[in-house]
Amino acid sequence: MRLHTILAALVWMTGSTLVSAVVPDDPNKVTPIEVGSMAPSFTAQDVSGRDYKFDAAHLKKPAMLIFYRGGWCPFCNAHLKDLRSVVPKITALGYQVLFLSTDRPQLLYSSLKEKVPYRILSDASMQAARAFGVAFRLDEATLKMMQTYGIDLDKTQGTSNHELPVPSVFIISRAGVVQFRHFNADYRVRLDAASVLAAAQQALHK
Repeated sequence: MRLHTILAALVWMTGSTLVSAVVPDDPNKVTPIEVGSMAPSFTAQDVSGRDYKFDAAHLKKPAMLIFYRGGWCPFCNAHLKDLRSVVPKITALGYQVLFLSTDRPQLLYSSLKEKVPYRILSDASMQAARAFGVAFRLDEATLKMMQTYGIDLDKTQGTSNHELPVPSVFIISRAGVVQFRHFNADYRVRLDAASVLAAAQQALHK
C-alpha cells in the first residue's frame, strides 16, 4: 500500500510538471488553439465562488470567450468599456458572451474601474487560459515592476501561479468548434468593438 501511494504521488508530480512545462515564459511564445479545432472544456468560478462548467461538447448556443488580465489592468478596463456598445448586439445574435479574468471571484466586479453588465468568470487557476493556449508565466523582473505599481498577483489571483493570459477573443460554434480567434502578445493592443461584432456576425454564416 505504501509503495502504491508513493508511485501515485510520483505520477501526480510528473503530470503537474508536464502541465506547467507547457506554459511559456514569454507572451510571444503562446500557441492559442487553432481555428477549426474542437474547443476545450473548462471550469471557472462565478462571483460567489461557485463552479461554472463550460462544456464545449454540449453547448446550447454559440459562445464568445474574452480573456483579459484583471480589473487592475487599465487597458483591460478600457477594452471592456469599448465593448459595452456591442455585447448586447452579440447576445441578441444568440451568443453567450463570457469574460474570463484572472481575478479571484470576490474581486471580479469590485476591481473594475467601471461597472459592467457582463458575465465575468474567475480563471484565477488559469485552467481555461492554459486549455486555450494563451497562458504565459511572468518572470521575476516583471513581477517586481508590477509591484512598484501596486499590483500584487498573489493577492488578486489568490494563487502563486504568476501567470497571465495574452488578451484574446475566441468564438465557438454550437458544435464546439473554434471559428474565430484573436490574440496579441502586446497587452496594449485589443480587438476593437466593431471588429468583435463583425467577427460574431461572420461566424454565424460559416
